[in-house]
Amino acid sequence: MSFGKNLQFLRHLRGNMTQEDLAEKMNISRQTVSKWELDTAQPEMDKAIELCRLFNCTLDNLFRDDMVVCGEDYTNLRVETVPAFRYIKHAVISSEPEGDAIDRIYTIARKCGVEHPRVIGWDFPKVSQEQINVFNMHGYEAAWILPDGVEPPDIQIQQQADHKYAAIHIEKPFENPFVTIPNAYKTLMEYMRVNGLEHEEKDVIPCFETDGDTMDVYIACK
Repeated sequence: MSFGKNLQFLRHLRGNMTQEDLAEKMNISRQTVSKWELDTAQPEMDKAIELCRLFNCTLDNLFRDDMVVCGEDYTNLRVETVPAFRYIKHAVISSEPEGDAIDRIYTIARKCGVEHPRVIGWDFPKVSQEQINVFNMHGYEAAWILPDGVEPPDIQIQQQADHKYAAIHIEKPFENPFVTIPNAYKTLMEYMRVNGLEHEEKDVIPCFETDGDTMDVYIACK
């Protein structure tokens, strides 16, 4: 853990705030911020509390936690409005459900004459502890965002209104997916906390990730 690295990370989450910007807000010199981030000096208690207020975090977050999970594989932290869309979805519970769910969606799309569907997915929560602990199973739900005029037969079509999401881009999601992808969600949650954004779960897909060689992860915001 490093207070200096945590402080750099928090600046990054706050719209890439510069050292000069932080120094101005804290009424200190840029050199002082630089010393903090190099771990050659630490703030007095009043300044530490002021940092916590500014970044919406705790003293433990600042000085004891290892907050830094945003490496070179993560870029383009942002808030964007995802336009309204129609979609169909398919859930699978198995030991490797992601591939099965996505393959099923691609099969449906091809039957409708679409070779390159826009596919998103998310963890499917309705899995019992027995399935998880005894059979090493988990759930995944894949969805096809339907192009205008496409109506897959005999499948319920869902709709979502346009909505605000926090998002992050992952350049190499599958080199170490069990670390890289969860850390993307963790980074997004930190980004939302630092910027005062609340997670929304009602009448919206709460979070999802895009399918492809690269990936964007989205979390719905109020």
